Amino acid sequence: MSPPPIKLAGKNSPANHQTLTTTAAQDAHLLVRETLRISATLASAPLESRSNLQLGHDRLDDDFVGSSFRLICCEEIDGRRWNYVAEPDSVTGTFKKGSFRALGLHSRQPPLDVFKSFVTSYVVPEGFPDSVIPSYVPYMTWRALKHFFGGAMGVFTTQTLLSSVGIARNTAAPGAVAINWILKDGAGRVGKMLFARQGKKFDYDLKQLRFAGDLLMELGAGVELATAAVPHLFLPLACAANVAKNVAAVTSTSTRTPIYKAFARGENIGDVTAKGECVGNIADLLGTGMSILISKSNPSLVTTFALLSCGYVLSSYKEVKSVVLHTLNRARFSMAVDAFLKTGRVPSLQEGNMNENVFSFPWVKDGPVVLGPRFKDAFQEPSVYLALEPFFEKERYVVTYNPSKGKVYALLKDKAKSDDILKAAFHAQVLLHFMRLSYDSQPLSQQQIKDGYSNFVPTAKDLEAYIVESCKMVSHSYGIFKSKAAEQGWMMSEAHLNPGRARLIK
Repeated sequence: MSPPPIKLAGKNSPANHQTLTTTAAQDAHLLVRETLRISATLASAPLESRSNLQLGHDRLDDDFVGSSFRLICCEEIDGRRWNYVAEPDSVTGTFKKGSFRALGLHSRQPPLDVFKSFVTSYVVPEGFPDSVIPSYVPYMTWRALKHFFGGAMGVFTTQTLLSSVGIARNTAAPGAVAINWILKDGAGRVGKMLFARQGKKFDYDLKQLRFAGDLLMELGAGVELATAAVPHLFLPLACAANVAKNVAAVTSTSTRTPIYKAFARGENIGDVTAKGECVGNIADLLGTGMSILISKSNPSLVTTFALLSCGYVLSSYKEVKSVVLHTLNRARFSMAVDAFLKTGRVPSLQEGNMNENVFSFPWVKDGPVVLGPRFKDAFQEPSVYLALEPFFEKERYVVTYNPSKGKVYALLKDKAKSDDILKAAFHAQVLLHFMRLSYDSQPLSQQQIKDGYSNFVPTAKDLEAYIVESCKMVSHSYGIFKSKAAEQGWMMSEAHLNPGRARLIK
């Protein structure tokens, strides 16, 4: 119901009092009708619901029904409605001072709903679920479970460390205990600084680094528990454990923002981050409380560690697998190109992220494709480069296969730009596809594996044929691949492929 318009007249106008009187009568009529509607609703409601009706600081009673209050506007917040009214002043032509008030038209919420709203305000972003993408819920579920197991593990590791260092049994001097504890913490800080050199890998290989960090966290917890068996080795073991746990802390902190950014819709990254950290802290406290209760019964450390570690690692794996990123890093790019070459379609965001291998730790070694390598790593014989270089005269890269290492190398020229680097990476994946098809066609007796990859040794003539065939494939399908990737919502950038810094200069 929209309020009637206000008719303004001059203060000394003869029609002023008549207009105000008519308007006040209309307003009173409308307000009485609204009051009767509410009264009818209350009459049909249960008795306990009627007693809970709130009207802000006022109530609808007989005196108000007969009053001349005018309805100004209606308001609704989260399903709760208010009417704003004021009493006109027939003398001044405005409203009486202090007559403006809000009348609530809602019933008091049950205590359970109030508690639910209170908890929700701390654990989910405002506007949920529209303010985040659908994968936010499974991610936060597994994250909460991971922090629950981590909090539970922390009680046992701290108890073990205190016992080993001599606090619990009073077997060491306070000064020695303090020095050992300080050295332990100092070693952890040094490890944290050294691991920070991973740099951009925290942006494009964040799933792999996050999962590896959680594995290091559990490794550190296991080493801390080992101090109970050999307390005389407390200092070296505690230092090693603290280094591992601080490295894990670096990965968790550095990958936090990109992950939360992927979940946020709009400019609400801060809200998503705050609520996510709150969920983690609540789960950590619950796990700590449960572990304190369990520790009173002196359970087996080995059994407890095994159960809690399995829960922690499984939750961590499910947590990173539920993250849906829009960027194509090396792992997702390789999977997308391979699927495109086999089926002619690019996987969706959900498919690509679910099929991504999170066990390929970025600091171990290069995969079967090396982007931007040194010339000496890609070519062992200058004649091979001279034979292949004419095929890439119009390109700003050179792609080759090194049979001694079983890898495809994409060398970049000095004028290579963003699209050239992406095209080089695509070309390298195409050549790797052809090399694998040739390798699979060989008899099993001739197939060899080196460094985890197929060691196929083609002749110089065969390699040239593969290069020519791959060039034709790339010239025809690279543009199609880019358009289909964009249709699926993928964002392609050479920075996420982490190319090497070497460039060919001519």
